[in-house]
Amino acid sequence: MSDTPDAPPELETAVTEFRLAVGQLVRRLRTEANPGDLTLSQNATLARLEKAGGATTAELARAESVKPQSMAAILTGLERDGLVERRPHPTDGRQVLFSLTGDGAEARRKRNIARNDWLLAAMARLDPGEQQTFISAIALIKRLGEA
Repeated sequence: MSDTPDAPPELETAVTEFRLAVGQLVRRLRTEANPGDLTLSQNATLARLEKAGGATTAELARAESVKPQSMAAILTGLERDGLVERRPHPTDGRQVLFSLTGDGAEARRKRNIARNDWLLAAMARLDPGEQQTFISAIALIKRLGEA
């Protein structure tokens, strides 16, 4: 089942179950917290602009591993909806920088609140021992992500 020699079967099973559970949780968070029904690509682009500031279409395409034409289509939709705006590049007159508008930042804020609200409500349904187990597991999950 695995290319890792000497991996105990119970660890292989746990890895598969963990991967499936994380995927299910991520999909649920996306479903529960998508104000305005933005696509995954649109949300990822808004998040990147929020974190990194202004960027060109090519920079965003590279960062999101999509073709520049695909990123241009994403940005066109976001611009049409008033979530991003374009401005001239400060040093290269041939390029355009895209950045979040106030509405774009608000959409990101609402999405974050909706995700947190859903996850808090789901966590509140766990018993105190389960909540503590979850809290304790966070550091381990972070370490896996950084490995």
